Amino acid sequence: MSHAVLHVTGARPNFPKAAPVVAALRARQVEQVLVHTGQHYDDKMSEVFFRDLRLPRPDINLGVGSGTQAGQTAAIMTALETVFLERRPAMVVVYGDVNSTVAAALVAAKLQIPIAHVEAGLRSFDWTMPEEVNRVVTDRLSDVVLATSPDAIAHLAHEGVPAERIHLVGNPMIDTLLAARDRFTPDVVAALGLPDEPYAVATLHRPGNVDDPADVAALVAAVHAVADQVRVVLPLHPRGRGRLEDAGLLDHAGVSVTDPLGYLDFMGLVDGAQLVVTDSGGVQEETTVLGVPCLTLRPNTERPVTITHGTNRLVTREALPQAVADALAAGRPAAWPVPPLWDGHAGERIADVLVAELRARG
Repeated sequence: MSHAVLHVTGARPNFPKAAPVVAALRARQVEQVLVHTGQHYDDKMSEVFFRDLRLPRPDINLGVGSGTQAGQTAAIMTALETVFLERRPAMVVVYGDVNSTVAAALVAAKLQIPIAHVEAGLRSFDWTMPEEVNRVVTDRLSDVVLATSPDAIAHLAHEGVPAERIHLVGNPMIDTLLAARDRFTPDVVAALGLPDEPYAVATLHRPGNVDDPADVAALVAAVHAVADQVRVVLPLHPRGRGRLEDAGLLDHAGVSVTDPLGYLDFMGLVDGAQLVVTDSGGVQEETTVLGVPCLTLRPNTERPVTITHGTNRLVTREALPQAVADALAAGRPAAWPVPPLWDGHAGERIADVLVAELRARG
C-alpha cells in the first residue's frame, strides 16, 4: 500500500470542496493522487473549474460521461476498482453527494481502504432525492466523517456513527469562495449583453422541478412571474434545458438564458444579484456567506443552517412571486449571521484530521 491520499472528484459541486483540501495537504507535503471520474465531462461543467480554482490537473481522468443513476455509478465503480488496485492508496477522500462519491466509497470499502467523507452528515430526509441515498450510504461506509455544521454532527450521532470518527471542520466550499472573491468577474452581466439594471439569478435542475411536464410548466410560469418584477438570468444546466425551453421559458423578454458558467463568472454573477432562486445545495451556502437573499425551490433542504444562520428560505413555486417581491422590497441585508467555522480555514482543519488519521494508522 502506498502513502498517498487519493481524492475522487467527478462533478461540478466537488471541485470547490476539494481545492482547499488538496492545497492544505500539499502544504503538509502529503503525497496525493487526484482522480476525475468525468461524471461532468464538458468544459463548462468541469474543466473550467480546474482553471478557475487553480486545482492541479487530474492525475487520472476516467471519462465515464453521463448515464442513468445505475449505469453511471456502475461505470465509475468498475473504473475506480482498477485505479484503487493499482495505486493502493492509504486513504480515499470523497466529496459531497454525487454518484462519484458513493461509487468511490463502495469500492474503497470492499477493498478495505480507509475512506474520508468531506461534507458528511447533511440530511434532507427526502428519499426521493438520489443525493440523499448517496449521502447516507457514504457516511455509513466512511472511517472519517468531516462535517460542515453542528446539525450534521447531530445526524451522524443519531445514526450511530462513533464519536471518534466525527469531526466538525467547517465548509471548504467557503474557503474557495473567500479565497477567490477578489477574482470574481464583475462585468459578467455586461459580457452577457444584459441591460444595466437589477437582476435575479436562477439555477434550476432538480428532478422535482424539471422532469415531469406538469412541474416544468408550473416552474416556467413561476419564472415568468418573477421576470415580471426583475430580470432573471439563468445559467442553464444541461439537465432539463430542453424541457424548459420547450415549455416556453424563453418566451418572456425578461428571461436571459446562458450556458453554464465557470466558477469565477458564476460567482461574480451571484455576488451582484438582488436575489437568487435555486434548487441547488451549494448555492444556498454561497449566498449565505455573500449576503444574497436566496429562495430555494424545494420542499426541504439538507442545509438548514443556511436558513437559521444565513439568507436562505424555502419556497414553493406558487409562493415564489410574492417571495421575490418581498425580497426586492427588503433589499440585500446589511448584516447577517454566518455559520460557525465558515471562515476560510476548513481545508486546513480537514488536512490536520487526515494527517493525524494517517499517522495513527501507521
